[in-house]
Amino acid sequence: MTAWLSVVGIGEDGLDGLGAEARALIDGAEVLVGGERHHALLPDHKAERLGWQFPLGPLIAELRARRGRRVVVLATGDPFCFGIASTLVRHLDIAEMRVLPAPSAFALARARLGWPSHTTEEVTLHGRPLESLPARLAPGQRLLALSNDGTTPAAVAALLVERGYGPSRMVVLEHMGGPAERRIDATAESWHPGETAAFNTIALECRPAPGTVPLPSVPGLPDAAFEHDGQITKREVRAATLAALVPLLGQRLVDIGAGSGAIAIEWLRAARNVSAVAIERDPARAERIARNARTLGTPGLEIVTGEAPAALAGLGPADAVFIGGGLGAPDMLPAALALLAPGGRLVANAVTVAGEAALLKAHSTHGGALARLAVSRAEPVGGVVAWRALAPVTQWSFTKR
Repeated sequence: MTAWLSVVGIGEDGLDGLGAEARALIDGAEVLVGGERHHALLPDHKAERLGWQFPLGPLIAELRARRGRRVVVLATGDPFCFGIASTLVRHLDIAEMRVLPAPSAFALARARLGWPSHTTEEVTLHGRPLESLPARLAPGQRLLALSNDGTTPAAVAALLVERGYGPSRMVVLEHMGGPAERRIDATAESWHPGETAAFNTIALECRPAPGTVPLPSVPGLPDAAFEHDGQITKREVRAATLAALVPLLGQRLVDIGAGSGAIAIEWLRAARNVSAVAIERDPARAERIARNARTLGTPGLEIVTGEAPAALAGLGPADAVFIGGGLGAPDMLPAALALLAPGGRLVANAVTVAGEAALLKAHSTHGGALARLAVSRAEPVGGVVAWRALAPVTQWSFTKR
């Protein structure tokens, strides 16, 4: 298959920073695609011009309609670093494409700061909610973040202070690699430059303030980390439940009877590029789930307000399903099992006699594993400390073959 579409990454040094191959591709282009800044670099080029369209669906269709012509997409930096090539490759065969990257903003930032790639985590806040950042905060964590615009650094600084990471080091790098490059160093709590240049990258070294309790990515956050009305899978049981659900890269969970959303939120914190749907029939609890998701860095949690199993209609296959409530509904387990993709895991917890009976029947019919989870916590009772038992939980786990 012949490559007809080229994606050329351009840095802040413009066309002067391109190699001979990239310049030849641009010079010979019949169609040029890019933003206003890119097109302005080539004012005298005779090619047909296409600009960005959001959403990108119509632009993808226009590119396909020009298959066979010499099409060049002008991108910023590395087109596969949260860039346009990441989208194009989902719609076009890579054999049809030629990608020539320039150094990414992350590579340039690491070079400025002396941070090896294996010591940093890279995220984007461009077109993404700022509330996704708290899930990445941990003492000593180094983060590089692509900004959405010039207001992003101040917003990040305010969020860090709010979450107890005010002493964190912040470095904002503007227009790296070009004549307007500028660097601003501060801490989150002392940040005051106001709006910065729109094209900037943020570097963070996370340092908690005294008294801040770090929240790990491994399952088992304290119950107090969640806003709840008592309907929450307790910390110890939650950790065991997530272990049985097995969060894996890119997989999808459906949490039925979500309550506080704790299972779905911890699933999203436990692995990268995962997704989750929380099903909750109570509107007040659904709103509470949304608040918990924003607070704990998982604003992408999808929330469906409705009663299962009817609310499961149209959700499509899931890699994991958790049932935390509603086992008494006669069609609940069959509907949840039907939702599972091959190899998917279903975990159901019960604290009532009726719920346990449903799980015993499911185990007898389908196999899987049964466990009884009994937890006691030491608590003050009068003037002494004694063990107080939580309600025992019967757990059924099943893998669809």
